[in-house]
Amino acid sequence: MESQRGCRRVIDAGIMTSALKNFTKGAAVCVALFIVAMALTPAMVPMNGLFQFVMPAQAKMRQDKLSIEPSAGGPRHDFDIEVASSEQEKELGLMYRTTLADSQGMLFPYPTERSISMWMHNTYIPLDMVFIRSDGTIARIEERAEPLSDRIISSGSSVAAVLELAGGATARLGIKPGDKVRYSLFKNATR
Repeated sequence: MESQRGCRRVIDAGIMTSALKNFTKGAAVCVALFIVAMALTPAMVPMNGLFQFVMPAQAKMRQDKLSIEPSAGGPRHDFDIEVASSEQEKELGLMYRTTLADSQGMLFPYPTERSISMWMHNTYIPLDMVFIRSDGTIARIEERAEPLSDRIISSGSSVAAVLELAGGATARLGIKPGDKVRYSLFKNATR
């Protein structure tokens, strides 16, 4: 009987030694991961900011409707728009989107007329940028802005808003400078 107890103790000691080695390895891995995580924390802050920034690209901003009436007469064009009101929404804009129908757009309103500059950074689809004065008149159109370009696109004059539409939509629909955008933001706008 003594030999069995002794043998049993040896087996138990072997199991304990194996369990202790596994625990030590697991603990070492956890400590190493913790140290790496702590070392990368300052570098991860921008990465975390990026994830917080990218995720809203899938969420829609405030929805509304807007119409454009040709100055030369003819049928008006109605659009379902998203309104980028906050600075964060304006920074995000249509970045990371992969589609935009001719009847959709995004409006970037500003409280006062000013010179506005846009770009296509992280924007995967071509866009038409319609620069609009405070009275709703289209001042200028930048057609088919190049996707993923960091080229600065200027309004060319003081404007109160920018409407981004699918690339080529203004040409397809016959929208031109001088046409009137009807939306509550613009003076004398009726819808």
